[in-house]
Amino acid sequence: MTPTWVQLAYLACAVCFILALKGLSGPKTARTGNLIGAGAAVVACVLPFLYLDLDHIPLILGAIVIGTAAGVFGAQKVQMTQMPQMVALFNGVGGGAAALVALLELDEILGSGHETGWFVLLATAFTVFVGSVSFAGSVVTFAKLQDLMTSAPVVFPGLALVFGAALVAAVGLSTQLILDVALWVGIVLCLVGLLFGVLLVLPVGGADVPIVISLLNAFTGLTVAAGGYVLQNTVLLVAGTLVGAAGTFLTMLMANAMGRSVTNILFGALKGGSTLGAGEASDRPVRSANAEDVAIMLGYADRVIIIPGYGLAVAQAQHTLRELVDLLGERGTTVDYAIHPVAGRMPGHMNVLLAEAQVPYEQLKEMDDINGDFKDADVVLVVGANDVVNPAAKTTPGAPIYGMPILNADEAKQVVFMKRSMRPGFAGIENELLFEENTTLLFGDAKDSMGKLLNSVKSL
Repeated sequence: MTPTWVQLAYLACAVCFILALKGLSGPKTARTGNLIGAGAAVVACVLPFLYLDLDHIPLILGAIVIGTAAGVFGAQKVQMTQMPQMVALFNGVGGGAAALVALLELDEILGSGHETGWFVLLATAFTVFVGSVSFAGSVVTFAKLQDLMTSAPVVFPGLALVFGAALVAAVGLSTQLILDVALWVGIVLCLVGLLFGVLLVLPVGGADVPIVISLLNAFTGLTVAAGGYVLQNTVLLVAGTLVGAAGTFLTMLMANAMGRSVTNILFGALKGGSTLGAGEASDRPVRSANAEDVAIMLGYADRVIIIPGYGLAVAQAQHTLRELVDLLGERGTTVDYAIHPVAGRMPGHMNVLLAEAQVPYEQLKEMDDINGDFKDADVVLVVGANDVVNPAAKTTPGAPIYGMPILNADEAKQVVFMKRSMRPGFAGIENELLFEENTTLLFGDAKDSMGKLLNSVKSL
C-alpha cells in the first residue's frame, strides 16, 4: 500500500504538470511552466527511492546519470535546425521505455503467480504494442528529418496488406495475452508493434512529417498513461493522459491547418496523395534584385509582413532578421511576422526560433489573424518559407498541397522572396508565387543576404 504522504506528493506533482502545460501555452509563462514541470518530474523520480525497497539501485542510478548527461548534452549542442529530430528521438525513447516497462511488469505478473484482472492485462498489451509503434515510428521520422533516408513516401506493392496483417496480428496477440498470460506473447507483440510503427511512417513524406511527430507524441503519452494504470502510479497516469490529450489535439489542429484528414496524411501516399512532389528546379524566368534594391523597397514601405520558414532556421539568420525589423520599426514602418501552423519541421518551430532571437511575441501573428492584412501590405518578405505561401494550394487541383490553407502573400503589393536557389520546397513542387509580376527574388544564403540587406537599409 502506497503511503498517504507519497500519494499526496504524487498528486502535487500531477497538479504541477497541469500548471506546466498551462504555462507552456504562452511565451511569457513558458520558461516558468517548463521549470515547474521539470521540478515535478525530478520529485516524481526521487519519491520511489524514499518509500520503496528497490533492488539494483546502482544500475538505476547509473541509468539516471547517463540519461541526464545525454539530455544536458542534447539541450546544449543540438542546433535549432535539428530540434525536430531531437524531439522525434526523445519521444521515441519514451515510447520504447514504456513498452519495456510493460514487458517487465508482465514478467513480474507471471512470477508472482497471482491472478490478474483482464483490464490490467489489456492495458499491458496496449502499452507494449503502442509504445513499440511510437519507438519505431519516431526512429523512422528521425531518419527522414536527418536525411539518413529519403524524405519521399516509401511504398511497395502489398504494403497495405502487410499493414493490415500486422494490425490483425496485434489484436490477436493482445487477446491471447489476456486469455493466457505468457511472456513470449508480449515479446512477439512488441516485435509486431515495431513493424507496425515502421509501416505507419514509411508512406509519410513532405510537409506531413511535423504532424506525424505530434501524433507519435500522443501515442507515447497514451502508453505512459496505460503504464501508470498497470503500475498503479497516479503521476504516470496523469502525466501520460496530459501528453496524450495535448498531442491528439495538436495533431487535429495541424491536420486542419493542412486542410486534410489524419487518415489522408498517413495513407495518402498509397493513392498518390502525398505532400512530396518531384522536387525538380524550374528554368522559368523570374525577376531578381540585389540587396540594395530590396532595401529601398523596405525602407520606404509603411507596412511590411515577414514570413519565416525552415530556411531561416538553417541559415541561423533570425538574429539579423530581428535587427532589420527593429531598424524598420525605428523608421516608422509597421512590421509583423506571419506564422503558418506547419512552418518549419515541427509544431511551433518558428515561434521557438524567433523567441530565441528575442522577437516580441506581440509581433508574431497566426495565419487566421493576419491573412486579411496582406492586401494592405506594401512589402511581404519571405525568408526561407515556400510551401506555406504557394498559391497552388488554392488554384491547382491535384497538386500535393491542394486544399492546404496558406498565407495570402500573393495579395501584397510587392513580394520579396529570399531563396538560395530555385529548388522547390519540402513538398517538392514549384511555387507559382515566384513567377508572379509582383514578386522579386533575392538569391543567396539567407544569413548573408540578410546582413547585406540590413547594412543597405542602414545606409538609406
